[in-house]
Amino acid sequence: MHIPDGYLSPQTDAVLGIASAAFAIAAAKKVTGTLNARNIPLLSIGAAFSFTIMMFNVPIPDGTTAHAVGGTLLAILLGPWSAMIGVSIALIIQALFFGDGGILALGANIFNMGVVLPFVSFGIYRLVAGRSAVSSKRQWIGAAIAGYIGLSIAALCAGIEFGIQPLLFHTANGTPLYGPYGLNLAVPAMLFSHLTIAGPVEGLVSALVVVYLQRSNPVLLQLNNSSETTSGPFRLRKLVIGLLALAVLSPLGLLASGTAWGEWGAGDLQSKLGFIPSGLHKLGNFWNHTPLKDYGIAGYDQTFWQKALGYLLSAFVSLLVIGLITFIIQRLVRNSKSQPHR
Repeated sequence: MHIPDGYLSPQTDAVLGIASAAFAIAAAKKVTGTLNARNIPLLSIGAAFSFTIMMFNVPIPDGTTAHAVGGTLLAILLGPWSAMIGVSIALIIQALFFGDGGILALGANIFNMGVVLPFVSFGIYRLVAGRSAVSSKRQWIGAAIAGYIGLSIAALCAGIEFGIQPLLFHTANGTPLYGPYGLNLAVPAMLFSHLTIAGPVEGLVSALVVVYLQRSNPVLLQLNNSSETTSGPFRLRKLVIGLLALAVLSPLGLLASGTAWGEWGAGDLQSKLGFIPSGLHKLGNFWNHTPLKDYGIAGYDQTFWQKALGYLLSAFVSLLVIGLITFIIQRLVRNSKSQPHR
């Protein structure tokens, strides 16, 4: 679902970037009021989980790939505002370090996966789960439905953003300047991959983790459950172990051949269309020299095992970066709490 640079016009990037920035400011204000040093590691684990789960590409019957995002689970555990921050951190690291999604299109990707997904998912989860107890089946059923619908709505938004480009931005003879596929192709393509595969995966992952937490760590489900008060400390050790295991297994994402719909490079578009839209050709290389582009090591990607090494390195680099960000935020929060109020 990542939108690369050049597929959206600068005007579209700007509008969605402003919208995402406004949500980010609101999220920072909302979260700051309730954030404490004890809960920051959980937000960090959520961001790392979102990053890692997006590395697991799954094949789509039309020859493309898709992936879950993890935004639904973050919204259930932390609330949609904190989930927005967690997913945004993952997307920013992906774009800066690995060239996954565009720097110029970062606002659009944050809007789709960091705003639409968690807020839609959280609303549906609350609608289904209601005020049921943390141990109720309605909790994981709500998580499954929320993940499926939330990711599908986010994909719909991406499809619309892709599809309006040739309508709004084209040359005098109608040649698209940016994304070349209209609404009649972009919307069905995005919905097909997410309604059939990626949406069910998002729902399944969310439901399975909720079931696991119901049995092993229910306090985590109480953090954002208005019907129950939090009782006792929550345990993060098993979550950290699970996250590390997920990182180790991340090369399995390489088994899905093909590219996600709409994430083709200029060469792919040249072969598909016979031309490269001029705006896309100009902006597509805006941020092309990332340290581990496409989660691989330059010049060391000829075999599956070489690619797997790059995937593993990418996963653990992201964990280290997110851990460093967490450490800095935790120190800042502790310092601000320790300062006497005047």
